[in-house]
Amino acid sequence: MLYPQRLGQFTREHADTVAALLCGLLLLFGWFALHLGWLGLAFLLLPAAYVIGGYESAREGLTTLFKEKELDVDLLMIVAAIGAASLGLWRREYHLIIDGAILILIFAISSALEGYAMARTERSIRSLMSLTPDTARVLLQGREEEIPISQLKVGDQIVVKPGELIPTDGIILSGYSTLNQAAITGESLPVEKTVGEEVFAGTLNGYGALQIKVHKPAQSSLIQRVIRLVEQAQTEAPPSQEFIDRFEKGYAKVIVVAGILLATLPPFLWGWDWETTIYRALTFLVVASPCALMAAIMPTLLSGIANGARQGILFKNGAQLEKIGKVRAIAFDKTGTLTIGQVQVFQVASASKYTKDDVLKAAASIEASSEHPIGKAIVQAAGDLDWIAAMQVQAIPGQGIVGIAQEQQVIVGNTIFLQKYVTNSPEELREIVQSREQEGKTVVWVAKNPTPNPSPQARRGAEVMGVIAIADEVRVEAAATISRLKKLGVEQIVMLTGDNEETAHSVAKAVGIDRVYAQLLPEDKLNVIRRLQQQYQTVAMVGDGINDAPALAQASVGIAMGVSGSDVALETADIVLMADRLEKIAVAMHLGRRSQLIVKQNIVVALSFIMLLLIGNFLGNINLPIGVIGHEGSTVLVTLSGLRLLK
Repeated sequence: MLYPQRLGQFTREHADTVAALLCGLLLLFGWFALHLGWLGLAFLLLPAAYVIGGYESAREGLTTLFKEKELDVDLLMIVAAIGAASLGLWRREYHLIIDGAILILIFAISSALEGYAMARTERSIRSLMSLTPDTARVLLQGREEEIPISQLKVGDQIVVKPGELIPTDGIILSGYSTLNQAAITGESLPVEKTVGEEVFAGTLNGYGALQIKVHKPAQSSLIQRVIRLVEQAQTEAPPSQEFIDRFEKGYAKVIVVAGILLATLPPFLWGWDWETTIYRALTFLVVASPCALMAAIMPTLLSGIANGARQGILFKNGAQLEKIGKVRAIAFDKTGTLTIGQVQVFQVASASKYTKDDVLKAAASIEASSEHPIGKAIVQAAGDLDWIAAMQVQAIPGQGIVGIAQEQQVIVGNTIFLQKYVTNSPEELREIVQSREQEGKTVVWVAKNPTPNPSPQARRGAEVMGVIAIADEVRVEAAATISRLKKLGVEQIVMLTGDNEETAHSVAKAVGIDRVYAQLLPEDKLNVIRRLQQQYQTVAMVGDGINDAPALAQASVGIAMGVSGSDVALETADIVLMADRLEKIAVAMHLGRRSQLIVKQNIVVALSFIMLLLIGNFLGNINLPIGVIGHEGSTVLVTLSGLRLLK
């Protein structure tokens, strides 16, 4: 019973190959029968070879003709083959029927080879689908129970044993282990994880058992977002492919018109006999078809997307792989991009009538509602203190945050933001702020207004409580990445930040960036990107926060940090660095440039083959089978060339 099932499965999975094999066998036996003079058997076997080998191409060609009212190269192949057979029957030169069958056979073999070549890229991409298990081991009333991933809810506690895949994103509640994140982030070495740290679905647990709390819906996990984006990338054609698709539709019509003229005019103009004329016209239909040109782009770009995914670089579509190779200027956000974004409170200074704890508690009550790294650092520093989360919290990206805590308005933000609420600030605090900012640290002011919802006239009646200095660490790889990008020929590298001038220039100097734009609002970053585009055309923006989203959307190529990046940034960006590793930007640029080089090579090869075959046809130096071999051979060659990007 198993054998027929396996045979049926093999036939379904390798339908093109089976069709090509049957077509070849029927052609061989038909030729043999024809050679022996068994015309009845030959006329039975050869039509069967035509039908089996050409059925799929004929179906696709006719579907395109009737539904889209467009001519297809598949249909041209079938017309040429049937034309050769008809000419053979008309002239009783039955070798022409063999020529048509050979055309069908080579076309079927080519389709099978292209299918296998593209399946390799497909497997590289679809391997993402197998990275998460179907079920999770959930703790219910102290007992472990396996449930489908789709039934997991936020707050569920799951158990992951050594050697198992993490089923969904979550926070470790207990346990310590090393996790292999290579499939998600491209990191080659296992990463140590312990209580309080985030783990990602699809990563492989090491030697320790972990108890994990689900903190987001399973469908929102990092790996699920990756899968959705990669599926989207496969279905969206880049501009170059869209141009080729439009070109093919017009080109096919030109071929048909030219084929009709070649099949009718030469006997009157040059005295050709009708057999030679029709045969040359049929050969023209084959060799002039742009199959190789159609295969010049998408296999290359899909291979590049698969290669990038394996290295922790997620291209949302092929257009971005094309653009990243043309980038002439790059803008970097500072916090969370050039720096690790895991900032810590370095110093707390209070005004005379307040304590440091008062300052921290007031700031933490507001920042508890913020996703900004500075807010998280303040909340972490105030963890042992007794404070209550504020209400009516409103964040102003790039400036600060306001809310109501214990019936008082609390303001946390930079110097410019504070000036909207405070008339004056203590001299000793201004000196501390100036000193810390010169050291490259970020400083936020904390103030409060006794009136919860002050009128516009009373708005500036807030009183300064103190300042909090925040220290962020520059990414280890940042300086090397900037140096590498300059060597790759990037003409302009700038830093955009909402931070103050001193902090911005301190970080820029450490990583090797000469041009800095500081104290920017989101719309200011957007305007800088627009000015860069006017000068350099193709501009990339690298960021991670909500305030980077407008600039990421405006940039020719938006690049987001996958781990530290906000959901808005990840959705807006065109490329995501899954491991937050800046050096992958240079890898992405190299992939983009290689893809462009290979596409250009493929187009040259495709057009060269078409020209050579056309010249050979008019000179009478090639017959129909040779034309088919040249045409299909160039298509397979171009497809295999595109797969070089898989390595």
